[in-house]
Amino acid sequence: MNFDVGYMFSLIPKIIEYIPITLLMAVLAMVLTIVIGLVLSFMRNSKVKVLNYIAAVYISFFRAIPMLVQLFLIYYGLPQIFPVFTQMDAVTAAIISFGFKQAAFAAEIFRAAFLSVDKGQMEACLAGGMTKVQAYSRIIIPQAFRNALPATGNIFISLIKETSLAFTLGVVELFAEAKMQASNTFRYFEAYLAVALVYWGMVIIYSYLQSKLENLLEKPYRT
Repeated sequence: MNFDVGYMFSLIPKIIEYIPITLLMAVLAMVLTIVIGLVLSFMRNSKVKVLNYIAAVYISFFRAIPMLVQLFLIYYGLPQIFPVFTQMDAVTAAIISFGFKQAAFAAEIFRAAFLSVDKGQMEACLAGGMTKVQAYSRIIIPQAFRNALPATGNIFISLIKETSLAFTLGVVELFAEAKMQASNTFRYFEAYLAVALVYWGMVIIYSYLQSKLENLLEKPYRT
């Protein structure tokens, strides 16, 4: 068996140097995901049919289009229609693509989270003299956030993994570095296994932090 364990582990320090760019794309895309997802969820729950329809079309479209196709549409396609995007770099295009894509999934998660909060709580808040904004910010959103956290965490894990597709736009991140190392030495299995271990480690660390946050949020509900 021609497998060099030592070489595989020697690649890991080289690969982890690109964790910052991977996390930068994932975190900024997650911020975009949350913002757009919240807007879409409110539109989906709106009684205004036009807003509901627009949100439904957005969700249907972005959930159906493969991530790679969407990357190419935004990076190569948008500049043809809107010249202002000709100066857009690959990292920005990747962040926008990831955020727009995952927002379609987040919208349904947030919508379900808001619906899981008893409607009577909003009525009680209004009866107690709160405005709707106060009711949402103080009572509804904190509970909805707790309910949405596990699924939202899965979206962030997906974003960490999806950043590997950014190499198709020329972005040098974790997977791109592993691919270049594999091309230089022709030891593809060692290189790809090394980057797989790095991704695995990142997901383990994030999952641990998320579990700690979930336990913290559960404390007020324990008897």
